Amino acid sequence: MHVTNTTAAPVASTALTGYALRIAITAALAGFIFGFDTVVISGANLPIKNLWHTSPLFHGFFIMSMALWGTVVGALFGGLPTEKWGRKKVLFWVGLLFTISALGTALAPDPYSFSFFRFLGGLGIGVSSVVAPTYISEVSTPANRGRLVGMYQFNIVFGILIAFLSNYFLQGISGADDWRWMLGVMAVPAIIYTVMVLAVPESPRWLLVRQNNRTAAAAVMQKLGIAQAADEMTATQNSTQEATNGELFQPRYKKMIGLAFAIAFFNQLSGINFILYYAPEILERAGLAAKDSLFNSIAIGGTNLLFTFVGLYLIDRLGRRTLMLVGSIGYIISLGMVAYCFKTSAPPTLLLTSLVVYIAAHAVGQGAVIWVFISEIFPNRVRALGQSFGASVHWVFAAIITLITPLFLDAQEGWLKGAPWIIFAFFAGMMGVQLLWVLFQMPETKGVSLEALEQRLSQ
Repeated sequence: MHVTNTTAAPVASTALTGYALRIAITAALAGFIFGFDTVVISGANLPIKNLWHTSPLFHGFFIMSMALWGTVVGALFGGLPTEKWGRKKVLFWVGLLFTISALGTALAPDPYSFSFFRFLGGLGIGVSSVVAPTYISEVSTPANRGRLVGMYQFNIVFGILIAFLSNYFLQGISGADDWRWMLGVMAVPAIIYTVMVLAVPESPRWLLVRQNNRTAAAAVMQKLGIAQAADEMTATQNSTQEATNGELFQPRYKKMIGLAFAIAFFNQLSGINFILYYAPEILERAGLAAKDSLFNSIAIGGTNLLFTFVGLYLIDRLGRRTLMLVGSIGYIISLGMVAYCFKTSAPPTLLLTSLVVYIAAHAVGQGAVIWVFISEIFPNRVRALGQSFGASVHWVFAAIITLITPLFLDAQEGWLKGAPWIIFAFFAGMMGVQLLWVLFQMPETKGVSLEALEQRLSQ
């Protein structure tokens, strides 16, 4: 019989120490490589299609979505090593996967080896989306958790912007092999991150829950600036006493699982990965020249970065739910406008403006909230497994959408080659459903301790 633990969680220090900020930034750098890897393929999309003469189905599965299938695997199973061996070790392994993937794809002689190394990079992204938000949430206090975990999302969009810029400036560097430089340059930040992560400590909550090492946990908490480390450790241990095993799919966790599924599902049914992956092609279909489409992709990346700043500034002030409401309304308006532009053959500048508004809505809403929210709602004992579940849902739908997109979007063979507006109208409709979910189902988690959230959501 489940009995709710009524032990009050202590209020941790709200001060953000330089040490806490430094290690959170280091862990969040995994998000930079995540974002870079996600978008860098957009510059290689058409050159690879021309080089290896891939069909829409082959191109969608082996070239564009293979990294995402690796991401699915990484997200599905990333929680297991994160719980067993600790957050720090897994953060390091993520860096190694990113490095190998970058070098391998740059040197790939054929589409099959290319796909293999993209798969390895996807594994790194999937595991990263589990371990990095988990780690950051566990070294944060309630007062600064949203901003610190949100740095992971900031680094994702910063990586996206740098990838768009890199693709643009690397055009012409090596003729037909430009795409190899676009992909290979990712090895530089990957190596830097891998070295930096060696200096971060293990999560104090993992040391308590999995190692029962109060001494080591107390030392880390003191460095983090937690004023009442002993009380914080007691609250953490009390919050995990009821969990006799680490299995996620138990009745007590069903509400948390439902929330994680919903926010991850709606994130991808907004069309965000579809638009980021295929931004140059979408802009070309709207009437922009190839070079202009790559340049205008930078505007999309810059908007993403700017409004991510806005989201991170507001997330601990207005709350997660408020940002999701604002973002949902922005999604509906902007996606409706994109659909209108394709339907009526409106000027390309209007379509680009609509896409920029869409990206702003995403950055302030889903972009700022998703990884923070999922990392908060699960109890200490199963947090990594819960993060793994939410991330895997996110990436399964991302992979499916990316796989089938060429079947719809391809200008010569696509099923909707003459009516791409239908795709965007569908995404707009799904964001209407998201708005209803936020209004009637999504709880606010702002300013609540992880242990208090466990009590609230387990009832």
